[in-house]
Amino acid sequence: MNDVITIGDALITFNPNTKGPMKYVNTFERKVGGAELNFAIGCARLGLKTGWVSRLGNDEFGKHILNFVRGEGIDTSEVKLVDGYPTSLYFKEVLEDGSGRSFYYRSNSPTDTLTEETLNEVFLKQAKVLHITGVFLAVNKDKNISLIKKAVKIAKQNGVLISMDPNIRLRLWTKEEVKAALAELLPYVDILLTGEEEADIMFGTTETEDIIAKSKELGISYLAIKQGEDGAIGYHNGELIDAPPVKAKKVVDTVGAGDGFDAGFVYGILHGWSLEKTLTFATTIGSMVVSVSGDNEGLPYLDDVLIQMGEKEFIER
Repeated sequence: MNDVITIGDALITFNPNTKGPMKYVNTFERKVGGAELNFAIGCARLGLKTGWVSRLGNDEFGKHILNFVRGEGIDTSEVKLVDGYPTSLYFKEVLEDGSGRSFYYRSNSPTDTLTEETLNEVFLKQAKVLHITGVFLAVNKDKNISLIKKAVKIAKQNGVLISMDPNIRLRLWTKEEVKAALAELLPYVDILLTGEEEADIMFGTTETEDIIAKSKELGISYLAIKQGEDGAIGYHNGELIDAPPVKAKKVVDTVGAGDGFDAGFVYGILHGWSLEKTLTFATTIGSMVVSVSGDNEGLPYLDDVLIQMGEKEFIER
């Protein structure tokens, strides 16, 4: 039985070897990325039993991703290699301050072959948490929204907690499309992990009290509002915690920080931690991720986070 499962695509990431506008970058390094996959890797490194549902191209890139994910100890029994669909790619642009943009090449995605009929209901039932994001929904809106809705219903009927990060990419769909799609899923969500701008799209407000009120109306039990370098706000069962930021040693690459936060927050819930400790744990992970270049290279192992939090001694020699 898995602690956490997630559904989504993965991509070969081409990281620039130099910083600055991508049109001036000549060399790239091959890596692996994808929002849902980053989350799965983050959970696995923390020690959670983690499963991933996806499809990859039956090509060299797809085989590389599959081998990489298996090496992280993730259950890939529901990941298939398919013919006729190239594994998706994306190129990253990283500026001097660590920010940047992503350029995707993911049409004719292998996940187009992942349908409601291919969902393994037993796999969905035998988990504690199902994590979903808005990224996978947007890749193929006509199909993936109904696919995820079916998966969520199956999981919910079997006592599986539903975790959602809206992870809204407006390059993939419009605000109106986002709001309509997420409105179908939010009533099933138990754990909402959002940013303020995403909350504004979903709920029409960035005010904490209003976001909490909207979440409570929908029956959402746990709410985390990610604020980046300003920390995070958490709400559960009447308790409101404003967690201060954890200062990063150096901001190198911000990609994957939100996925790491999500993994940390879910870990805390599964281990019955207080809301305050869960938020501190999650924000610590986010700060550790941004100090390392790459989508998931900075996702830490449990001992690394505990050392960073001062809960475990680091012995160098």
